[in-house]
Amino acid sequence: MELEVDENDLKAAGAELFADGGRKGVRIHGWMIESRRHSILNSSTIEEWEQKLQTSHLPEMVFGENALILKHFSSGTKIHFNAFDALRGWKQEALPPVEVPAAAKWKFRSKPSQQVILDYDYTFTTPYCGSDTIEIDKVLDGREISEETGNIHWEDCKEEIDLVALASKEPILFYDEVVLYEDELADNGVSLLTVKVRVMPSSWFLLLRFWLRVDGVLIRLRDTRMHCIFGESTNPVILREICWRESTFQALSAVMDEVSAIVVSGLALPSYLYL
Repeated sequence: MELEVDENDLKAAGAELFADGGRKGVRIHGWMIESRRHSILNSSTIEEWEQKLQTSHLPEMVFGENALILKHFSSGTKIHFNAFDALRGWKQEALPPVEVPAAAKWKFRSKPSQQVILDYDYTFTTPYCGSDTIEIDKVLDGREISEETGNIHWEDCKEEIDLVALASKEPILFYDEVVLYEDELADNGVSLLTVKVRVMPSSWFLLLRFWLRVDGVLIRLRDTRMHCIFGESTNPVILREICWRESTFQALSAVMDEVSAIVVSGLALPSYLYL
């Protein structure tokens, strides 16, 4: 469902929405925040990606032209999210394959007679937390071009994203969710990489999430959150938080058994028992 934005809110924030084909976004306080959504890769492009990534395995649905782009014009700061860079991270991390029950391995066959050897990370788990660069716009021969001059410098800090402040009733000027890739693991679960963005009059906030469920075996979650408060500074300050969590179904079952025992005994449920 499309977000309905009040024109008065846009005007008060000095923001401007735009849309063109498969791309849409907002310009606000020197930022251009744009999402692009298209169809999945065709067979010829899949072959190109396999060659570049040196693999014969890709997720069932790769949205290769989907992207989220955030660009700050005066500083040249550009943060973007795309499937190719995420899969490059998967290939480089090269986790060992998650063991599935022997009775479920046959689902991975493309032909009835095929022998299944899961010798790669078929979950497509990625350490990817976004792509970034410093990109300056220049005019060359009457044409505007973008030239990369370096990368964003990230520093460790103690400051945290104020999630309570983000929950305040501030109007949302732009929102979108972009799927980068998805795989149903031959009906053994789901592997999904998405990025969501929300733009308010005071700031923008995004969540990149890799979500994995291997039925009966494992749940894995890798989140990257970014938040930027609009200001007058030439160089914006962006807070980034990265959180990785995972648990086996067996461990979760033990926790749920403990929770059931607590409920039966009439004790209060501890607030930390959640994924």
